[in-house]
Amino acid sequence: MLTVKQDTTLIGVSELRTRIDELLKKMRHSRVLIEKRNKPVAVIMSNEEYEKTESLLDMAEDIVMGYLAKERYENSSDKGFISMEAALKKVGR
Repeated sequence: MLTVKQDTTLIGVSELRTRIDELLKKMRHSRVLIEKRNKPVAVIMSNEEYEKTESLLDMAEDIVMGYLAKERYENSSDKGFISMEAALKKVGR
């Protein structure tokens, strides 16, 4: 097991099997990169960090989708809107 940055630890797959308890303690404060044959194959992180990362990704996706919708609206010749009910009917709901 090797600490490559203050908050990142690198460990091989075979070492992971024998040092899992130590690794679980370390994960509370840092990310763990798992490597196989000297190539990174996975990342283990605390559930708190995972949820924070997922939240940031969702927010970024929402921002991108908003910009795309705005661009499509601005470039559209038909600026009319339809109701939510009409939109749901169009998609078969």
